[in-house]
Amino acid sequence: MNIQIFGTKKCSDTRKAERYFKERGIVFHFRDLNEKGVSKGELEKIRRILPLEELIDKNGKQFAKRNLKYMVYDIEEELLNDALLFKTPIVRNGMDVTLGYNPSAWKSWIDNQSG
Repeated sequence: MNIQIFGTKKCSDTRKAERYFKERGIVFHFRDLNEKGVSKGELEKIRRILPLEELIDKNGKQFAKRNLKYMVYDIEEELLNDALLFKTPIVRNGMDVTLGYNPSAWKSWIDNQSG
């Protein structure tokens, strides 16, 4: 398994995702979106599974702060330029991707790995 968790340290669902994998002894790589955003290539891999519209957090502080509710914008461009607009956590395992806290999907990854 090659688990990557994209999120922020302040996000409770991101912390729960980290705890989920730690409790099962699964090594993961954490990407703090406060420090480093998502590359165009990474975004391409994520959007193969999840539509861009689902990735942007329209209820988040950053969306409101930037007044995007009242603007016409390119979602991909905004996400690449401001990683704090992502809903979190985004959890990747190879080509599989989940958005938010999703232990049932992660369990299936573990079960398929050990089976």
